[in-house]
Amino acid sequence: MPADALHHTHPAIVKRLKRATGHLEGVVAMLENGRSCLDIAQQLHAVEKAVAQAKKTLIQDHLDHCLEDAVGALPREQRRPIDEFKEIAKYL
Repeated sequence: MPADALHHTHPAIVKRLKRATGHLEGVVAMLENGRSCLDIAQQLHAVEKAVAQAKKTLIQDHLDHCLEDAVGALPREQRRPIDEFKEIAKYL
């Protein structure tokens, strides 16, 4: 991976995804061991949330850094659509 593709949030994202991987492996074991559907659903929900948060963090970090680098310094009126895009992207 090129050094310019690394961001300060990447280590935290990797940590979160590794934790999610462990939880997912646990879900597989729960299924194999005949655990209750409620227990399994709760763990799957935790895995989903962890992956979704990792994705959200990655996208926000990309917008905050890569988009800023691409557009550079702009006058306030020209920046407004970019700032609005970054803000609305938080709801994805």
